[in-house]
Amino acid sequence: MNRRYTTSLGSSKLKRWGGLLIVAALLAAGACKTNKFTEVPNTVAYRGTALPAPPGMVYVPSGTILYKGIDDSSAVHRNVSVSAFFIDETEVNNLQYRTFVNWVADSVAITDYLQDDSYFIQPKGNTVAADSGRRFINWSKVGSKSPLWEKGTAEERDKLLPMTMMKGTRRVLDPEKAKYRLYYIRMAGGNTGEYVMDTISVWPKETVWSSDFPNSQMQVMDQNYFTNKIYDYNPVVGVTWKQARAYADWRGIQLAKEMKKNPVLRDFDLVFSLPTEVQWQYAAEGKIDPADTIDRTKKTIEDKKTGKEKLALNFKQGEGTYSRDGSTFTLPVKSYTPNAFGLYNTAGNVSEWTMDAYSPSASAFVNDLNPVLLYDVPDDANPLMKRKVVRGGSWKDNGNMLNSDARTYEEQDMPRSYIGFRCVMSAIELPTEQVKTRKYKLE
Repeated sequence: MNRRYTTSLGSSKLKRWGGLLIVAALLAAGACKTNKFTEVPNTVAYRGTALPAPPGMVYVPSGTILYKGIDDSSAVHRNVSVSAFFIDETEVNNLQYRTFVNWVADSVAITDYLQDDSYFIQPKGNTVAADSGRRFINWSKVGSKSPLWEKGTAEERDKLLPMTMMKGTRRVLDPEKAKYRLYYIRMAGGNTGEYVMDTISVWPKETVWSSDFPNSQMQVMDQNYFTNKIYDYNPVVGVTWKQARAYADWRGIQLAKEMKKNPVLRDFDLVFSLPTEVQWQYAAEGKIDPADTIDRTKKTIEDKKTGKEKLALNFKQGEGTYSRDGSTFTLPVKSYTPNAFGLYNTAGNVSEWTMDAYSPSASAFVNDLNPVLLYDVPDDANPLMKRKVVRGGSWKDNGNMLNSDARTYEEQDMPRSYIGFRCVMSAIELPTEQVKTRKYKLE
């Protein structure tokens, strides 16, 4: 269930929020009318275990993991630390990604084809936009008519015919007409600092099932998996690394509105993106102490009727054996049991894109604090330069790929039927009991 913010709080929640508001007050430098040079407040501990998370996300506190190299040599293993962050409790599902595709398609439809002024609105008080002539889409008018090329009025659908194409007997959206503009600082062999714009076609490749499994009957998956409602809550697949990154950027923009309700985070500029591979591994392991050797992934569940143990991970159990875990292909993203942090299916179901470029020796030269290896190249670059790290193992992988520290890669422009993704958002550190202000005591 997604977390929602509420104005009706019980006594325990009031205590937690009371501590949170104290932290907010301390963080808001300059908000206090006292002399900040002479009246420094004490550090207080946050009365809780986690910050209120955005809908569909969980809070992961800062911690340390053992970051391994490509082999078992201890020389390339090192401890690295990661600061606090929020992460999606599930993989992004088809319904969520279709919402993104429809938003992109509607944006193009309104701005490039319909040219209907009633679809635009000028936000009150936005003098910068008014002076520049910028207009904003009134999404409340789009409402249930999304996507407009399919559900708009007859007149609107006629105007939007150039956005569509015939696919067999069906009229569908032309993938080349639904493109998202992603703005980012380009990283290529160092901190270049070049601010660039990339135009990304967002429609997933629906035929990945047949292309990934030649000489196999996969047409029903090709034709139904992304668009049929029966698969709404299964993880989206067939998306490239750039498409996943575009979705994360869009989702961050949408969540910015939700953050206005958060008493601490609303005043912060927080980054929304794909997880780094260290963030992903730390969240997947569900443990804070790197010396903790307990395997916290629940691999089986007990059948209450028979008392027998059944698999609780979606993976390939052996040659030609896919279905003993309850499914031949992917499963809805909230299947089985979450880990200690509240994340579902970090092992199995689908492998997941991360932000990092792939290098076998990355652990040897990345920073030991929030490490990430970024390298942006165009899709026509050398294949070796296009490799991005993929984590987690999938429904078609054997058990040895399900370990949280197992690393593999895929080229950034290569969609697969077994690779999806989830998103992260940066968070702030919480003051703990360890750091609160104490009185000096003589021994």
